[in-house]
Amino acid sequence: MYPPVGGWTYDQVKELVLPFDWELVDGAILVRGMADQWHDDVRDGLLVALRLANRPPYRVNSERCVLVDEANPTKPDVIVFDTRDLDRRSMECVPVQRVILAVEVVSKGHAPTTVSASRGMYADAGISYFWRVERGEDDVPVVHEFWLHPEAGVYAPSPDRPTHTGTLKTDVPFPVEIDLRGLIEG
Repeated sequence: MYPPVGGWTYDQVKELVLPFDWELVDGAILVRGMADQWHDDVRDGLLVALRLANRPPYRVNSERCVLVDEANPTKPDVIVFDTRDLDRRSMECVPVQRVILAVEVVSKGHAPTTVSASRGMYADAGISYFWRVERGEDDVPVVHEFWLHPEAGVYAPSPDRPTHTGTLKTDVPFPVEIDLRGLIEG
């Protein structure tokens, strides 16, 4: 399996039968690492909490392909996107212009540079909000909330509360309050 000149595109790779979960970064096929149970519990808990707080015209999904461009379809852990004028019945990837929040839950399967590279790609693509979720003390998630700085074009820490411990309380992309310890207990 040799890559085409100029790298793979989403349309080419989606037709391949690959024995692993993959992402495409700058035309290169990358194997997605295995996530641990902590990662999955946190991701799923954030997904449920965001869905319960969701407001139209938005939708919340996890591990959904976001088409930044043909060489960079990515799969954030959780996304919030605008559904207006989208045919969700046939849509494979969410157009990046519709995504307003991308959430990445950092786990042992992530290379340290992966989340930083994703954050830069999301900022370049114009996604308004980004959350980086890390394992804190006693395994309780810590959420770093970023917003896209309009002049600089990079993510800046949220001016109100850039780091959430114990409780995530924010008004963007819509009001939500999440007990972070509750994501790992129960």
